[in-house]
Amino acid sequence: MEINEFAMANEKAIRMGAFFGILGVMALWEILAPRRVLTVSKAVRWANNLGIVFFNSFLVWLIFPVLAVGMALFASNQGWGIFNYFELPFWFVVIASVVIMDFVIYLQHVMVHAVPALWRLHRVHHADLDFDVTTGARFHPLEIILSMLIKFATIIVLGPPVLAVVIFEVVLNATAMFNHSNVRLPLSIDRVLRWLVVTPDMHRVHHSVEDDEANSNFGFNLPWWDRLFGTYRDQPRAGHQAMTIGIHKYREPKQVAWLPGMLLLPFKGKITGYAINRRDWSDAGEK
Repeated sequence: MEINEFAMANEKAIRMGAFFGILGVMALWEILAPRRVLTVSKAVRWANNLGIVFFNSFLVWLIFPVLAVGMALFASNQGWGIFNYFELPFWFVVIASVVIMDFVIYLQHVMVHAVPALWRLHRVHHADLDFDVTTGARFHPLEIILSMLIKFATIIVLGPPVLAVVIFEVVLNATAMFNHSNVRLPLSIDRVLRWLVVTPDMHRVHHSVEDDEANSNFGFNLPWWDRLFGTYRDQPRAGHQAMTIGIHKYREPKQVAWLPGMLLLPFKGKITGYAINRRDWSDAGEK
């Protein structure tokens, strides 16, 4: 069987296997070597964070007739996309596609922090009062839909092979759970590893309540974009043990830890500006 056909035929099993496998490994690691003491009931957070994951999965299945892999196959059959116009080595196209799609995710992440209406959706992810493996999959349904549309547009323009899309989806999902995990890595390993992949200590800075820290380390998988575009921050000012996770204004567990509160969060408060690194916490208005 041709490799693209194999990836297409087994895409769902590969994604599901990777999701539950990595979730289990990171959950066990969090028990054996936690980085921080959690502040909210783990049972409540896990039930509701995973609840929104399954709700989002059902919604995507309901709305979209095909997912990213199906769109890649469709684009290939139609001859759409840059990589379908050039004769290039297959291995090069696969690697280039994964790297470019990761860069698009970085740009998308910066965008949802910079545009007020999109930040209202994305703050569901940031409002989690703790930081663990389930935080990596906690997103508002409307942001998931937006992300799917951006992914489809990228695939149509790029024309990546089906294999590249499968690899990208699995790697992005796996690294998102890894770098959101409440795990302790030896500092010497973390220093080396964060040149290759976003580590938990690197991404945890992004979940700080301090806005200049929250507006850094946007990468989900590859750490190079933050270093290249000046959004990299090495450590939080307060240190990883003492830093506060979440958003200043939303500190009540009933408001941010339970599924109904997550779904309603984007519609709370008045709309005001949000320019990256220019928020003023002395302003009593909505942030």
